[in-house]
Amino acid sequence: MDTLTSGETEKLAHALRGDLITAADPRYDEARKVWNGDIDRHPLLIARCVDVADVTAAVTFASRRGLPIAVRGGGHSVAGQGVCDGGLVIDLSRMRAVQIDPEHRLAHVQGGALWQDVDRNSQAHGLATTGGIVSETGVGGLALGGGIGHLMRRCGLTVDNLVEADLVTADGTRLRVDADKDPELLWGLRGGGGNFGTVVRFGFRLHEIGPTVLAGMIIYPLDVAPAFLAHYRDLIADAPDELGTILNLRLCPPVEAVPERLHGSPIVAVNVCWSGDHEDGLAFLRPLREFGRPLLDTVGPMPYVELQQMVDRTSPPGKEYYWRSVDFGELSDQVITTVVEHASRITSPLAAVPIYHLGGAIGRVPATDTAFGSRHAGHNINMFGAWEPGRGDRERHVSWVRDFSEAMAPHSVGQYVNFLNDEGSDGVRAAYGERWRRLVALKRRVDPQNLFRYNFNIDPGRLDEGDT
Repeated sequence: MDTLTSGETEKLAHALRGDLITAADPRYDEARKVWNGDIDRHPLLIARCVDVADVTAAVTFASRRGLPIAVRGGGHSVAGQGVCDGGLVIDLSRMRAVQIDPEHRLAHVQGGALWQDVDRNSQAHGLATTGGIVSETGVGGLALGGGIGHLMRRCGLTVDNLVEADLVTADGTRLRVDADKDPELLWGLRGGGGNFGTVVRFGFRLHEIGPTVLAGMIIYPLDVAPAFLAHYRDLIADAPDELGTILNLRLCPPVEAVPERLHGSPIVAVNVCWSGDHEDGLAFLRPLREFGRPLLDTVGPMPYVELQQMVDRTSPPGKEYYWRSVDFGELSDQVITTVVEHASRITSPLAAVPIYHLGGAIGRVPATDTAFGSRHAGHNINMFGAWEPGRGDRERHVSWVRDFSEAMAPHSVGQYVNFLNDEGSDGVRAAYGERWRRLVALKRRVDPQNLFRYNFNIDPGRLDEGDT
């Protein structure tokens, strides 16, 4: 459907307590923007919802007219899933409330909240759950696809801490799901992305973390990266769950924590989060910090909330982004050579190569408990292309990402769904692997029209040989 009558539009506008934005509205161009400036889509309508009734009215309106739906939480998806062409955007950005139940260690989080909202409110009680490493990331997108972050080795992925949810399905039905009420749908929400409806409230398990952790970054020049990565590999082989680390190979960003003399220089850095006893952490990290002569070492006691915001400025909204990712087993000598070789060809000061250390609590969750894959991968690497808009050199940056991705493909043991980009339906199916058929069956039950298809889509109509 390409058009709507003014009467239809007015009917929806009157049904909402929030705002309905059309292409004629002066706010339209700003409202359709998402974090990735490389995305340029034009929805028919944008419903800025303020409560569950608004969401229900918007979903019902789209369902009756066969309009595709995009759900915008933080709008931080590299694939631009928070906006669609020719459909309805359900914008949850005015639904950011977070309520903490310290007695039961639960966080009740509205669908439009950002991770900074969750961190700030939960840390007031000395509690936290695994969230993204950029505080402006939306809770919904990250949580529904998996959720990797500093605490994942100790606390599990975000989906492992998702214990209940309220959502509005494609026919406008409001549901509450948990382990007793529709456990199959809860299973699908725990890794299946936004395929099954608009989640208006998440219930997350919380853990005693902070408010201070041992954290910071250690930076070395890129020319020592091969030796440093091998040293790091040996150290983390027996790392306790309390240690979370993220490697990063890039041109040093101009952030306050880093001296100006290092800005723009090629580096390998490791961001550290030790969520246990600080003295134990200092003892374990000593070999990592005493390797050679680091350019910078900021490891020390740090508020967890500050750690969660430490790299916010390295991925600002409005820049143009393109990435790929690969889950792999270990930092073998061959992987290290490949990573350093391609990181040395980085095309932009905004680009980066973060490598996430997985394992720990992630691998102890049975593979059938959630729709998330790659439970037994050792690492995830994100080839993070980024550049200034309007320069006319997009293809150069995209080619760097694709070439890097192809070089890492022989080492792949899976893919993280939230880091998919434009791999298409085959890429989504490959990422879910053996979970695919179960997800398709669930999708056919709750969204047979595939209205919620601006996501890493589980197509309910796709039939291949052997599918039923």
